[in-house]
Amino acid sequence: MGITRKLVCGLVALLTASSLAACDDGRAAAQDAANSLASSLAGLDVGALPLAGKEGAAANEQLKSVFAALDSKPEVSSGEVKLDGGSATVPLDYRWKIGSAEWKYTVQATLEKTDDQWRTQWSPALLAPELGEQEVVQVKTTTAKRGEILGAGDAPIVVDRPVLRIGIDKTKVSAEQAAASARVLAGLVGLDVDTYVKQVADFGPEAFVEAIVLRAFTEEITVAKLGEIPGAISVEDTMALAPTRTFARPLLGSVSQASAEQIEQSNGALKAGDSTGRGGLQEQYDTLLRGTDGVQVNAVSTEKPADGSTPVSRELFSTEAIPGTALKTTLDPGLQQLAEDTLSKVGPASALVALRPSDGAVLAAASGPGSNGYNTAMLGQYAPGSTFKIVDSLAMIRNGMTPDSTVECPPTLTVDGRTFKNAEGYPASSLGTVTLRDAFAHSCNTAFINARNTVSQAQLESAATSLGIAVEAPKLGASAFLGSVPGTAEGTEHAASMIGQGKVLVSPLAAAIMAGSVAKGSPVSPQLVLNADAGAAAAKTVSPSSSPSVTASGEPPAPTAKAPETPVTKEEAAALGEMMRAVVTSGHAGFLADVPGAPVNAKTGTAEFGNENPPKTHAWIVATHGDLAVAVFVEDGGFGATTSGPLLKAFLTAAG
Repeated sequence: MGITRKLVCGLVALLTASSLAACDDGRAAAQDAANSLASSLAGLDVGALPLAGKEGAAANEQLKSVFAALDSKPEVSSGEVKLDGGSATVPLDYRWKIGSAEWKYTVQATLEKTDDQWRTQWSPALLAPELGEQEVVQVKTTTAKRGEILGAGDAPIVVDRPVLRIGIDKTKVSAEQAAASARVLAGLVGLDVDTYVKQVADFGPEAFVEAIVLRAFTEEITVAKLGEIPGAISVEDTMALAPTRTFARPLLGSVSQASAEQIEQSNGALKAGDSTGRGGLQEQYDTLLRGTDGVQVNAVSTEKPADGSTPVSRELFSTEAIPGTALKTTLDPGLQQLAEDTLSKVGPASALVALRPSDGAVLAAASGPGSNGYNTAMLGQYAPGSTFKIVDSLAMIRNGMTPDSTVECPPTLTVDGRTFKNAEGYPASSLGTVTLRDAFAHSCNTAFINARNTVSQAQLESAATSLGIAVEAPKLGASAFLGSVPGTAEGTEHAASMIGQGKVLVSPLAAAIMAGSVAKGSPVSPQLVLNADAGAAAAKTVSPSSSPSVTASGEPPAPTAKAPETPVTKEEAAALGEMMRAVVTSGHAGFLADVPGAPVNAKTGTAEFGNENPPKTHAWIVATHGDLAVAVFVEDGGFGATTSGPLLKAFLTAAG
């Protein structure tokens, strides 16, 4: 290359470099500084930033003080910088999540270039719109009114009722005294002492820390006893409550302060002190019922006026509280209370379910006091015993039999070495060759086990689904176990299935559906929650297990049930209804014959369980009475006719 060409190339290179330097006017470095500022503000830590006008430590302290009332961090993004010599401005877009509300705003930041470094000109207005040097951000929440739970015809069930909130007011005592008072109060109201003491300690110095909510003072918790505890107070309020503390509680659930676990899992929707549903429909439909709290964000002066008045504040952002939506159910408050009264003196776990076959409306789903808060009525999983002979009979009818067909009813029957027998006190007059109607009315175990060679396990499963057992319940709107009937079984297991034992399981709800399907003449699809779609809450059909269970999250396991393949027909149901009527007119449920009103059709059941000799038994009875289907269950209750039968009669008689 010649000298001339080298000079030309060098000149071009020099001109190009000069041009690039001219283009690099500091914009890139300023943008980097703006991005770093946004990132630091989002992390609520500006201590390491190059600042002008305030030391980094002081600015950081002010930042944390300004946002102390917000229990989250913002998202902050920087816009495009605008240069003006050695200065630059840049918009900062903030986004805060405050409960379910979203607070967005934009502020302007100024950057100054000093000693080849871009520094942020510090000002409180970097943090919130026009924020002054002596202002901080405060948040007020307006609690949304919780939605009611309504029964049939929008009858009020869970509505606002007067309550007393008992707790420690930390403004009235020192921190040391608050801890001591918390111990005494926890002992008085029956709370875990250490847990409540920690809760009181964790709340702020001006908090009221609730211990318990009462409908009224009791013999144990009185005004006088509360007055003896420094800082303990009662606050009058209202709360969404059922008519009584126990009314349908296993089904409805309750409302209480959110636990730490619930707060963590709420993705910011709940905070300490918020009320939320716990168990049952209250938890399943909590989002629908809770509504949306209102939020007000204010800039408040930290300078206290000399006259003692309230510090000046101005509103930065607000949202209105949106009340929760009422949950509409089919429950009949009168029948629900009657069902609970009927079970009130039953010691073991028990349940009474009543539904309307014509439309599947669940009118009552009561679990007795012995269930200890578990929803036995809808989630219990038990062998149905002889009530399952309704299913057997449908399978036999489909194989060509009628109520007048004859069957053999021997005193005992041995299958693969296992001996089956009829219940104690079985009438000798109904042994031998009898009609299917008679065998059903007196519940001859051996007659139905004898049918195992003509009724396959698959046919039993099909007949069960035809009557609404072990199928999905798309309209129910609540978690439930609708039964499990294995499609394959052999030998003694198949024989046991013929009398509702073995691996056959139902809930009291499923038993009522089975009886209701006979009365309706087609499968009953139960319905409890009328506006379930509005709640966007998934109801589960619980899969079978060896004992009633739920998952760790409180939700039942995933469904395994299926849709009915061959629905029961009106003709088949009429034959089954005729045999159920015979249980009352000539069988061992004659005590139901004098129930006023429409004729009662019924089937009793006694289901063995455990390994004792003689075995313990669950007591069942199902019945239809006009447009009402009822199932009564008592765990370890003995015989269906003698234990559950009188409970059923009392309920039907009072129901009118």
